[in-house]
Amino acid sequence: MKKFDIIGRRKWWYIVSILILIPGIISMATQGFNLGIDFTGGTLLDLKFSRPVTVVEVRDVLKEYQLDNSMIQLAGNNETSTSAENVLIRTVDLSDETRRVVLTGIGNKLGEYNVLRTERVGAVMGSELTLQAIWAMLISCVLICIYVSYRFEFKFAISAVLALTHDIFVVLGVFSLLQKEVDATFVAALLTIIGYSINDTIVIFDRIRENLKLHYRKGGDLVELANTSIWQTMTRSIYTVFTVLFATVALYLFGGETTKNFSFALLIGFSSGAYSSIFTASPLWVTFRNYADNKRLAEKMKTAK
Repeated sequence: MKKFDIIGRRKWWYIVSILILIPGIISMATQGFNLGIDFTGGTLLDLKFSRPVTVVEVRDVLKEYQLDNSMIQLAGNNETSTSAENVLIRTVDLSDETRRVVLTGIGNKLGEYNVLRTERVGAVMGSELTLQAIWAMLISCVLICIYVSYRFEFKFAISAVLALTHDIFVVLGVFSLLQKEVDATFVAALLTIIGYSINDTIVIFDRIRENLKLHYRKGGDLVELANTSIWQTMTRSIYTVFTVLFATVALYLFGGETTKNFSFALLIGFSSGAYSSIFTASPLWVTFRNYADNKRLAEKMKTAK
């Protein structure tokens, strides 16, 4: 049975990618991002209860005041315990009146407590850590480009980095469109997505390189060779993406409120990474390789004349 011609329809995949990216880019330019307290700062509440309480209990109370996305940390207990008397709450910036109302509600629902500390704090990350995150992604892309150029060739490297950029912008666009909260875990998710996406791309590129030695040097068709390489690794790619998505979906559904944004970013990024490895990176390599080959052929013909 004849395999579906992925590479031959590469112009369609480019159009699909552009259509996916454009709404996100427009959203980023117009409404930006919903920055979380890691970027904007907030209010810190350090409480000591008369009895051990759990994160779930505290979050249920905060949910009544639309503060269920707050960061809640149990303090003064061992790592295996699920409850503690000391609780550290970090939430959005609250006015004095709102803070008193929230503390009153916590006392009514969870019992007596003492306020050890309450203060307004600056952004944990702010502009400095945001810049560091951008540098981390740029440096990782540069190092990936150098490594892939060394292992394969520069056209492979450029194709891989462009596919990574595609995945990053897809995740950024979705978060901007849906106004999902962007916090510290979101940055960690982006770096995780980069690692996953390049891994899947390298597997396909490695098979293309092997087939280049066997077929293309003997006059094989480049499009057919790339198609063959993709389909030879397709089963592995499908198994990998479904295994990763199963674990990520489980994390999203059962991981709790604090991991929702992290796991959602992974879901979008892993799905985009699986798509870009097959429908973006490899077609881009064929496009660049064809351009280079045609350019060399034109120069030879020009020299022959």
